[in-house]
Amino acid sequence: MPETHVNMYGGSPLNRLSWLRTSQSFLNAVVTVPATKWLLFKAGEPLVESSASSKPFPIYLSTADVKSFLGPEPYFGQGQKAGNLVVEKDGEEHSHHSPTEAARHLGPPIVFLGIHEPHSDDSTSALPSSEFKDPQEAVKRLEGTPYFALDIVDLDYSPDRLQEILNETTPATEGKVVSWSEPRALMTVLDPVTAAIFASARSLVDWNQRNKFCAGCGSPTYSMWGGWKISCKSLLPWTDNGNKKPCPTVKGLHNFTHPRTDAVVIMIAIDETGEKVLLGRGRRFPGKFYSALAGFIEPGESFEDAVAREMWEEAGVRVWNVKYHSGQPWPFPANLMVGFYARADSTKPIRTDLDNELVDARWFTREEVRAVLNHNAGTIFRKADYKKMAEIVDGRPNTEQKLTAEPAAIALAPSAAATPAVEKAEDVVVTEEPPFRLPPLTAIAGVLIRDWVDGKIGFPHEETVIQRGNL
Repeated sequence: MPETHVNMYGGSPLNRLSWLRTSQSFLNAVVTVPATKWLLFKAGEPLVESSASSKPFPIYLSTADVKSFLGPEPYFGQGQKAGNLVVEKDGEEHSHHSPTEAARHLGPPIVFLGIHEPHSDDSTSALPSSEFKDPQEAVKRLEGTPYFALDIVDLDYSPDRLQEILNETTPATEGKVVSWSEPRALMTVLDPVTAAIFASARSLVDWNQRNKFCAGCGSPTYSMWGGWKISCKSLLPWTDNGNKKPCPTVKGLHNFTHPRTDAVVIMIAIDETGEKVLLGRGRRFPGKFYSALAGFIEPGESFEDAVAREMWEEAGVRVWNVKYHSGQPWPFPANLMVGFYARADSTKPIRTDLDNELVDARWFTREEVRAVLNHNAGTIFRKADYKKMAEIVDGRPNTEQKLTAEPAAIALAPSAAATPAVEKAEDVVVTEEPPFRLPPLTAIAGVLIRDWVDGKIGFPHEETVIQRGNL
């Protein structure tokens, strides 16, 4: 059985308990569990602890720490007025049809991420939804740590009042300095478990924050199912819709907007000898930086179709025998980088004039790439390099100083403070610059390239003549 490669942000250890998201009894009960932990965000920036001698790290808060942000109970299954609980009809709580099912229309959306169980491989400990007829008793059987996430950007707190609340949290009273952090700056400090939990939290709070109006009729929306469903407020039984035409979500599909994941294919092409790899340089990349090619999946495409199309559009190269490598969640805000490698003919001309996303693409030998990977500055990106990337969009100065969602830039990975390379860049003594640079292993592009160099991916030598088909 081939080894499964788990990239940064992947491999979540949480039991998401998706069948219990519709249960307001469960959600309201699990919030009260003493072990419950919260990740707090403000406009997508996580709350972290930091000091002059240590790097920032996400802070886990208790329910008591975040209580002032949550509003009055109940937090889920809210009635028309604050403090009222909607009582579902018998058997309706798990029907997936009621507009008040685990509804949260008062206060900021709360995301239930799941439970980190000590024995996740033991299916006998899993709790069915029927157990929550008596939620308090069922919660006593829970083993593990429940996780929630919350973004407070829409709460009307003055900066001083917000800081007062944060200063009263448990970490702050223990002497830790709490502050908000650029999210990608945490990549160097996150352990695999925290990284995976953070990725889900960051993407879901962003999705809830962005979708405030119904895609069907334009009415305001509200949160359901522990932050995993957004519904139209016109469906709430106490809403006066006047003579307004019923929202399309009233029948059939009740969720026009699902939690967002934007798939991006990211790939390298390997020539028929197996000794050359095709890499490209994007318009926003520093002058010597080359990486895997990448692009968003379009409607009506398979992953393999997208690999073939993007290779042709960006480099004028036809590929075949497309093989999957691994995926990487990328929560900025909600991408899934899907890694592939494919065959191509290195004797054919390269063209970057079709969609003009690349300024250069070329074939590199295994030894050329290995030399750069082994160079002490081969995957280092200095702050000046990232600043340049932020300043250039489509080859022109970016006066707004904002990074766009260009797939190739996503593939590069983090911000100036994010990669280990940047952290150590100031300390590295570079006696001689490498001929070009490559992405770090925190990004799937770096993993693809390194695995090819190490001989972990490739094609059998006898596959010199292949039926190439449409790819």
